[in-house]
Amino acid sequence: MFSGIVEEAATVVGLEQDQGNLHLTLECSFTDELKIDQSIAHNGVCLTVVKKEGKSYTVTAIKETLEKSNLGLLQIGDKVNLERSMLMNGRLDGHIVQGHVDQTAKCLEVKEADGSWYFTFQYVIDKEKASQGYMTVEKGSVTVNGVSLTVVNSKDDRFSVAIIPYTYEFTNFHQIKEGSTVNLEFDILGKYISRIMSLQN
Repeated sequence: MFSGIVEEAATVVGLEQDQGNLHLTLECSFTDELKIDQSIAHNGVCLTVVKKEGKSYTVTAIKETLEKSNLGLLQIGDKVNLERSMLMNGRLDGHIVQGHVDQTAKCLEVKEADGSWYFTFQYVIDKEKASQGYMTVEKGSVTVNGVSLTVVNSKDDRFSVAIIPYTYEFTNFHQIKEGSTVNLEFDILGKYISRIMSLQN
């Protein structure tokens, strides 16, 4: 379980295709603290550390993960948002994030607003999925590339988020531009509420 508070933007230093899987090797400042079998969110996708060597470590994304996320689009040198699993005795600074990406979205617009930025994203809407909580609501929570954010201007198939300078600089949001693909995880609480309501009908 995660909270959507990114610790660091790691650098992709290796990509190896293995049949339907992709082995990703990354460098980050806390590689020495990692352990084999440890779970880390990568752009919001929960992946397991399978190898450590020097300052780098490797995780593996399977075919299903690659189809539902933007990990298959990564290139050497790209930045990936990292978050280690949440400590149960810590503060929940973001919201409850599972690390299970629901789908991707496209960036429609990046608008600077006097020191901050508004990013607008569009995703494919599925009415059945939306009825199960796979959607955004005004002032609700959403995870974009593993970052816990508050929704503004929620529409049927799009929404915006406001990004402060710290988030812009210390996550990979500074690399997101019009046309970029990002990972989305909708709020798990909304999914449960939608499910409970559907069973009561």
